[in-house]
Amino acid sequence: MLDDTLVDAYLARIGARRPAQPDLDGLRHLQERQVLTVPFENLGYHLDEPIHMDEQVLDKIVRQHRGGGCYEVNPALSFLLTALGYQVEILPGRVHRPGGELGAAMCHLALRVTLDGRQWLVDTGFGRNSRHPLDLASREVQSDPDGEYLLVDAEEGGIDVLLNGKPLYRLDDRAVRIADFRPTLWWYRTSPESPFLQDVFCSLRTEDGRITLKGNQLSVLAGKERSSETYPDDAGVLAAYKTHFGFSLDRLPGEPQLGGATAGVQTG
Repeated sequence: MLDDTLVDAYLARIGARRPAQPDLDGLRHLQERQVLTVPFENLGYHLDEPIHMDEQVLDKIVRQHRGGGCYEVNPALSFLLTALGYQVEILPGRVHRPGGELGAAMCHLALRVTLDGRQWLVDTGFGRNSRHPLDLASREVQSDPDGEYLLVDAEEGGIDVLLNGKPLYRLDDRAVRIADFRPTLWWYRTSPESPFLQDVFCSLRTEDGRITLKGNQLSVLAGKERSSETYPDDAGVLAAYKTHFGFSLDRLPGEPQLGGATAGVQTG
């Protein structure tokens, strides 16, 4: 359980107010603030940093102002929500790949929050996740600032999460432990097929779009306007991390491995 000092530091990190009670308004606020302030990034995989899923991840998210993938940012949020009195469970997921193939089990980690008997999907670590909680019982389109989300019962079991008609991932509604993801974390960190080893990326949702830095190329979506900038040297890339994402690195991530599948990572 986080102590009050760390809870306050986490809330300050994401620019959030402390909910007076663990209710839906507070949950919506906390998820949105995390989505808009904590980058979806894989820099640690290329900086030879440890990837923590336990409470050690809070040092990276809160104190270093970094982000991470679903195995990092969603557990971090679960620790905060639990400390604030929310009932939180961990759900595993399988990623839908562009060719229609469904990825391996346990390759995505999301949260289920139960409030007054209703269950909500909370996800801040997929890149194209919703900004607000999704009602897990609803099979109607749920409007969100970032698109139209729909939950569909899969014939084989589980729940498909769709954005604007496109399947993103399939949830298993049976809760698991964070520790159960250790084998797939090892795969993500070591396999040449790991999508997190194919690119170096850092992406952050904004109120009206997204900012993404892949390698030395910055892409900005603001409303319907798109722009890009390529940095000619390391100093420019390092400065971009600070300017656009709010953290400093003392060196650039290493070059990504080549030749594997990139379909498992959603950054657009």
